[in-house]
Amino acid sequence: MNDEQGNDEHLSKERMILRILRKVLASIVRDATPLPGMLHPLKQSTREDIRDLFGMIAEREAELANEAGISMNERPHYSDQPRNSEVVSLHPPLGGKKPNGH
Repeated sequence: MNDEQGNDEHLSKERMILRILRKVLASIVRDATPLPGMLHPLKQSTREDIRDLFGMIAEREAELANEAGISMNERPHYSDQPRNSEVVSLHPPLGGKKPNGH
């Protein structure tokens, strides 16, 4: 195994750890969020620390994606999944005719 391959495996493992950490943290927040009108069980400072941690996770995920050449705007999708957008041509049709027929 060469160094580049080992680095890729390390980055993939780090991305996986960050993803799981984010999911678990989100589940804790969801479980600890009180119903409207009830007191929050977590102190304000703890909630701020959680917000900061989400920010740090997102920042590191973005760095890893950038290093791997992956766009953070890309979302996984199935190959047979319908697309939400459609490609349209902005160029006039070939043949010299204008769209209004003249």
